[in-house]
Amino acid sequence: MNSTPVIDLSKAPGERAAWDQPTWKVYLWAVCELLFVTNPWQISSALRIRILRLFGAEIGHGVIFRPRTRVKFPWKLHVGDRSWIGEGVWFHNQDHVYVGQDVVISQETFLTTGSHRHRTDMGLIMRRIDIHDGAWITSRCVVLGGSTIGRRSLISPLSVVAGRSIPADEMWGGNPLTKIGQR
Repeated sequence: MNSTPVIDLSKAPGERAAWDQPTWKVYLWAVCELLFVTNPWQISSALRIRILRLFGAEIGHGVIFRPRTRVKFPWKLHVGDRSWIGEGVWFHNQDHVYVGQDVVISQETFLTTGSHRHRTDMGLIMRRIDIHDGAWITSRCVVLGGSTIGRRSLISPLSVVAGRSIPADEMWGGNPLTKIGQR
């Protein structure tokens, strides 16, 4: 039997470490997200964007936000002009996510900036994500904190980008992630 002690999760630090806004604002956002952003019946991309901006998201002109999108903290989301955010994309952004202009993030992609110190105390670790102009993250990918997706690069479906820096104009895919060509 393994003698390594198990981490007592009741003592894990930072349950609300990413909450850099007042509690009332975080809860109000949760209600507005459900009604106006995640809601599959709400068909207006413009309304979703207005609500996100109202809560501090920086979103450029001509952006499309499809239904069922989730955003943990809109005040930590930055999206450049003419980008497309596909249906069911989830920004689990305890830290900032920067999306350049003319970027496509396709359906059901999950971007998370948080993880935990799994060997010590399960404390929250936060690292930003940067997605440069013209990149395309195709459907059902996972992008973890500390990742950078280069200009015009492409990530193929069902790939996991785990804190990697993807060079410009390259295509990568899989898990583990490997280079599959030039774009």
